[in-house]
Amino acid sequence: MEQTWRWFGPEDAITLSQIRQTGATGIVTALHHIPYGVVWSLDEIQKRKDMIEAAGLRWSVVESVPVAEPIKLGAGDLAPLFENYRQTLRNLAACDVRTVCYNFMPILDWTRTQLAYPLATGGTALRFNAFEYAAFDCYMLERPGAEAEHSPDVLAKARAWFEAASEADKDKLLACIMSGLPGAYDRYDVPGLKRVLETYGDVTVADLRANFARFLKEVIPTAEEVGVRMGVHPDDPPRPIFGLPRIVSTEEDIGFILAAVPSIANGLTLCTGSLGAGPSNDLPKIARRFADRIHFAHLRNVAKEPDGSFMEADHLGGDVDMVAVVTLLLEEQKRRQDGKNTHWRIPFRPDHGHELLDDDGRKTHPGYPLVGRLKGLAEIRGVMTAVAAMKKLPV
Repeated sequence: MEQTWRWFGPEDAITLSQIRQTGATGIVTALHHIPYGVVWSLDEIQKRKDMIEAAGLRWSVVESVPVAEPIKLGAGDLAPLFENYRQTLRNLAACDVRTVCYNFMPILDWTRTQLAYPLATGGTALRFNAFEYAAFDCYMLERPGAEAEHSPDVLAKARAWFEAASEADKDKLLACIMSGLPGAYDRYDVPGLKRVLETYGDVTVADLRANFARFLKEVIPTAEEVGVRMGVHPDDPPRPIFGLPRIVSTEEDIGFILAAVPSIANGLTLCTGSLGAGPSNDLPKIARRFADRIHFAHLRNVAKEPDGSFMEADHLGGDVDMVAVVTLLLEEQKRRQDGKNTHWRIPFRPDHGHELLDDDGRKTHPGYPLVGRLKGLAEIRGVMTAVAAMKKLPV
């Protein structure tokens, strides 16, 4: 499995030379400075690729080529947006960058309520508290009907938190929720978030699925033609958020998406943390069922709680059987290699590490520290190496 590292470009607090010291050989990045829906030019792609290669690394995965919001809404004349997306894929392929991770989450990407939850060991972790999310949803956003979507116990804690919270506490919670957009620059205050949420007021799960299927039918044939493999990233967390429908949350959802356009170019980014936050999701089962369509993997772990709360756990801790998942990915690699598949090696990256040691104060993107991810990468590398040796599988 190719060891990769997410890098947010030249403005990232972590440098390419530091990344090379982690043992990663591949870079996962995107052209975040280009607005959503605009073509990535050959010159811009090649400039970024040259920068990465000059550091002795490879641009392995694009994360992400964002899907413009009108496509998710199915609103207006979408033909120019579809063509711009297709042209970006053509340009990436022309520069030999051929794996694309993307998501179809409306408005928000990952959602947490705490960015620095203290650990007993002294580090900090990302955390989703169900009661803080409910407090924001019901009493800060004041979303109509929101209270019916939360349990009485969670609502009671949410009300108590809200009544005791200072304005600074509320501002901090809003900032935490907005931090789930690490590769984008749109940030909202509460009134602004209300307004943008209203654009999805009449959009149902069926509508969003239909819009996603339309997107796939528009872009996957081009991806297949130019040799690009696209992997959709699951919802994080895998549940509706602020009334927004989510359609990449379960095994059944993934089956629908991959069947919508049955092409090897239409694949999955297996995120063990995002899917792992869903109580009904069996990650080894999902990895086994969709193994031939997994083009990229985010390997991290979560510890879930009965009320819907969860936190980022150690990469080999938490609720996901990481050894089983890594074993399945290595076995799939061997199957691809035996089939003379030129893209047989599956890239993976450690994801959402704890902040440890001198990560504090480094000013990295939330969830993307240096030492914490290095620890996760080393742990997964150890599992991968041991399993490959025992089962005589290619690393």
